[in-house]
Amino acid sequence: MYIDSFIMRIKDKEKAIYFRKQCKTYSEIKEILKISKSTLSGWLADFPLTEDQLLQLNKSIETRKRLGMEKTRLIKQKKLEDRLLNQYKKQLKNWKKMTKRELELCGIFLYWGEGNKRINGPISLNNTDPSVIKFTLFWMNNILKIPREKIKVGLYLYSDMDIDREIQFWSKELGLPSKHFHKPYIKTAKISSVSHSGFGHGTCGLIVGDVRKKEEIMMAIKAIAEIYGNRI
Repeated sequence: MYIDSFIMRIKDKEKAIYFRKQCKTYSEIKEILKISKSTLSGWLADFPLTEDQLLQLNKSIETRKRLGMEKTRLIKQKKLEDRLLNQYKKQLKNWKKMTKRELELCGIFLYWGEGNKRINGPISLNNTDPSVIKFTLFWMNNILKIPREKIKVGLYLYSDMDIDREIQFWSKELGLPSKHFHKPYIKTAKISSVSHSGFGHGTCGLIVGDVRKKEEIMMAIKAIAEIYGNRI
């Protein structure tokens, strides 16, 4: 029994020396062989690392650190993506069937934040986000009952943009033919020089010349503000 143990010890020492020559650290060898650092210190005292080996070891350690950091980042990213996907599925279920009243209220609050609130001006809402404009179009057409042929589109673009391509983009997104589009307003600035260029397709606005509907929207906003703004 003692001889077997002795032989195992000799083999472990040989393995330790082999791993040391492979530029592995004491911690790595300890983890592989399950041997204390004090024992390794005695076994490897005559096997110091050369300057080249130390340089290689440092590079290896730095590489493992970077790989470890990247692995941690990927794990966190995957957890975030899974969490957001689960939350999205939950919210999709929650809001899939909204009442007309709820959709009306969504549009009123969106207009309160983003729309043209001049009482004698047109119904007009501008945004760079296609999803915001598409919901606004849905709200105007299906909730306010404004015919699609009465809804016009105004684009605010930059001088270095492909104007025809952007008109085609918004026409496809909104399902409105080019005849609905006013002549785009072209800014003298270039999109390449703007730090925050939104979604990369300029600003799109939906415009409706309906005085009565505009009054209805603005008075709804005024009523909500007075009723609930005074309850703080």
